[in-house]
Amino acid sequence: MQHEQPIIVGLDIGTTKIAAIAGRKNEFGKLEILGFGRANSNGVQHGMVLNIDQTIKAIQTALENCLKSNPELEISEVYVGIAGHHIKSLQTRGDIVRQNIEDEISQEEIDRLVADQYRTYIPLGDQIIDVIPQQFTVDNHPNIANPIGYSGVKVGANFHIITGDKNAIRNINRSVEKSGLKTKDLVLQPLASAAAVMSEQDLEAGVAIVDIGGGTTDLAVFCEGVLKYTAVIPFGGENITNDIKQGLGVLKTQAEAMKVQFGSALSDEAKSNTFITIPGLRGMAPKEIAVKNLANIIQARMSEIMDFVSYHLKQVGLDSRSLNGGIILTGGGSQLKHLLQLTEYLTGLNARIGLPNEHLSGDYLEELAMPMYSTCIGLILKGYNDYENTVRAAEIIVEKEVVARKVLVDNQVEIVPAVDETLLTEAKTEVETEKTPVEVKPRKTIKDFMDSIKNNLIEMFQEEEDSKL
Repeated sequence: MQHEQPIIVGLDIGTTKIAAIAGRKNEFGKLEILGFGRANSNGVQHGMVLNIDQTIKAIQTALENCLKSNPELEISEVYVGIAGHHIKSLQTRGDIVRQNIEDEISQEEIDRLVADQYRTYIPLGDQIIDVIPQQFTVDNHPNIANPIGYSGVKVGANFHIITGDKNAIRNINRSVEKSGLKTKDLVLQPLASAAAVMSEQDLEAGVAIVDIGGGTTDLAVFCEGVLKYTAVIPFGGENITNDIKQGLGVLKTQAEAMKVQFGSALSDEAKSNTFITIPGLRGMAPKEIAVKNLANIIQARMSEIMDFVSYHLKQVGLDSRSLNGGIILTGGGSQLKHLLQLTEYLTGLNARIGLPNEHLSGDYLEELAMPMYSTCIGLILKGYNDYENTVRAAEIIVEKEVVARKVLVDNQVEIVPAVDETLLTEAKTEVETEKTPVEVKPRKTIKDFMDSIKNNLIEMFQEEEDSKL
């Protein structure tokens, strides 16, 4: 069956901006951007929604701008990024003993293993945001990436569990709902950014994604093909702007403008004889600021952020030998001049800027290929990953249903219906309205037929028929 690609919307609620991007995959698997809008963020500090009313207004402004870019859009559901210093992570271990050891391991068993982890004990007031499987183990065989199709008695896995403060999560959901939208899913921002800027080669080589946002710097570490570690550092571009404001005695808007136009993360690269002239307030004399002093302030704060990155990498025992892909810098703060050199000097790892352009089709706006939109593009990719998984699951169910009907026609065996009818409406319509009947080769007994298909179809028959086999 051909499935029409849906339009998926990512909503990035950041400290300095709120962005809404609508996209749809084309026949080549690239994202076509169908709508884009942004607004200045108010009510969000350090990645957390504090003033719900102001956040609602900013979300609505971003949506209005998105709809202006494409009036034909209809936006009702969004994938939302979440960050903030309340985000925590922990490692757990889970195992299940299989009931049908004669069958191969199925997706249903893996889903049950993952669902069990949502009952993991976490501190009061926190909520599990996501459970991410790492390496699986089947009996005594460790480090299995995907155990489906394996055979064994016991299957287990290591899990990376991401938690957040219930009130912070509730504030995000309330802001989205009161804006007239439904939250399809909450996605940790560094994971969304990683999806947008990381390739399969990066995943294999091992990389650290450092997303420098306005209020926080998010870290996601991938090694040996799996997510190893996540962390949120409570400093970002907004802290640099405030440092400039206080250190040089200027307005916040002036500090932001100087950071963007003249800022450098390495004071040695700044010219000592270059000055910036700032207009005086209320008739006061203009103020001259040395570019060298500006760079000193920026370097001090960026060095602190990178020291945190190095600390977290050492906590999990990862170094240049484990992370051959080095560090990928993304987010709005990654656009600072000479930040790559500072990062490589302080961490000892190679560094590059991560751009989301490799996932976009050729007719995208140049603005959207900037690092500050990595999270929003990654949210759309996350939405498509969920959609494609759902489609695959539905197709498997459809296939089982169709095969079961063939058995019913040939052998007059009653089938136990255990299928979600909403997923099968289209498939059932095609099967029931098919003009030519399904041709099934006659077989003498049920056992002869069962020998030709997979063992896991046995569970589709009633137990009383199983006993006859």
